[in-house]
Amino acid sequence: MRDTMTKFPYLRQDFLASIVVFLVAVPLCIGVAVASGVPAELGLITGIVGGLVTGLMRGSSLQVSGPAAGMTVLVFEAVSQFGVAALGVIVLMAGLLQLAMGFLGIGRWFRAISVSVVEGMLCGIGLVIIAGQIYAAAGLKAPESGIGKIAGLPGAFTDALGSTEAMTSLAIGAGSIAVIVLWKKLPKAVQSVPGALAAVVLATVATLAFSLPVATVEVEGLLGVIQPPGTEALSQLAGPAIWGTIIAFALIASAESLFSAAAVDRLHDGPRTQYNKEMIAQGAGNTVCGLLGALPMTAVIVRSSANVNAGAKTKASRVLHGVWLLLFAAAMPWALALIPLPALAGILVHAGWKLIPFRQVVALWRAHKGEALILVVTAVSIVAVNMFEGVLIGLALSVVKTAWEASHVKLEVIDKGAGPIQAYLSGNATFLRLPKILDSLESLPQDRPVELDLSGLHHLDHACRTALESWAERHSATGTEPVKVREPEPAPEAEKVTAA
Repeated sequence: MRDTMTKFPYLRQDFLASIVVFLVAVPLCIGVAVASGVPAELGLITGIVGGLVTGLMRGSSLQVSGPAAGMTVLVFEAVSQFGVAALGVIVLMAGLLQLAMGFLGIGRWFRAISVSVVEGMLCGIGLVIIAGQIYAAAGLKAPESGIGKIAGLPGAFTDALGSTEAMTSLAIGAGSIAVIVLWKKLPKAVQSVPGALAAVVLATVATLAFSLPVATVEVEGLLGVIQPPGTEALSQLAGPAIWGTIIAFALIASAESLFSAAAVDRLHDGPRTQYNKEMIAQGAGNTVCGLLGALPMTAVIVRSSANVNAGAKTKASRVLHGVWLLLFAAAMPWALALIPLPALAGILVHAGWKLIPFRQVVALWRAHKGEALILVVTAVSIVAVNMFEGVLIGLALSVVKTAWEASHVKLEVIDKGAGPIQAYLSGNATFLRLPKILDSLESLPQDRPVELDLSGLHHLDHACRTALESWAERHSATGTEPVKVREPEPAPEAEKVTAA
């Protein structure tokens, strides 16, 4: 025993932390799978791979991977469009893309993605999850589109009021949310059991004790749900439609994992995340999940923070949590069939609510209204269109905003009444500022000579240069002296070396 403690000095802390993470992971793995429209066991398989494969690899030593609520909407859309059989192919190819990005050193560039876009993405996902799981909590079929889910809520509540079974199911879901929220107000000793797990256990006991007419999880068995990609599923790679989903899986899963890593790094004083290695670890995990036909994985902040707060010191805690998930799925599959679906819906409604960054939106609006607008537009776009296109809209808006702010240019006109008019341009002249620059220059008197001084410009793009040359030719053609142009001064050699 002493030799074991010498080799593994943190074994006790990691063992206890793994139990906590396991208890947090069980209801989330099952809930995410059911909400994604796939068998519950597939969520457990992804959690197992997240522990046993990704957990063993280098990258971020304390963050835990598994199926994430943030991917639920995208997975549901993919399953609806391409079928469950194609899920393995999509996840497999996404994992290979992540591996390629990791080996090419692209992982660290994900840190450059606008935080507003990521928070807007999570906000949009949260809204769609909440709306969709309200239908599930009532035992009703949800519309497919995000807008349809939200617009149909009043009608869904009306339908539920006329059905005893729907109201009973809705009460189980609402009760599960109440348990999770109130659980944090109980003594610390009680809170050692995660609130989500307590909600599932209490809902299951109540359903059994009172023989409540609510739907429960359908069980197919761990080996029965494993569905490696077949020839028919692989043939879909020949069509362009599936590649958009594959790229979305890879980019969004990577962004969520690496942003989670940055958040986890702030929670502990241990080794920092190696982003490219973490990308490789996530890619390896998703490749294995794809080969098993399971859900995609990401690093999950809920499980990761639980791991750190429980006192984990090394990657052993997340590997052990995968072992416990495997033992649970293999030895107790009957337990899954007892879990009421509205309880899982309640857990996901709470998870969706936590994805909405209420405080960040208020803080951003006060300090950076443009960033707050990007967040809101990204979220609304995801609800109105779909997740992939919504994120692209947010990224495009972020790039435009950055380019606009970077292209500060000042035009100063000095007219002493006699001699040429002097026009000084300074700053960064880009195509975004062309209308303002040309309006000012074209308003100058046509019968006066002009000297255009560009020496104060730090940057002059091709569009601006071409437009300024065209204006100078037109102004010179009116019969006055040709426009004299002073070019921007080249950077000193020392500055060029430094910049390089």
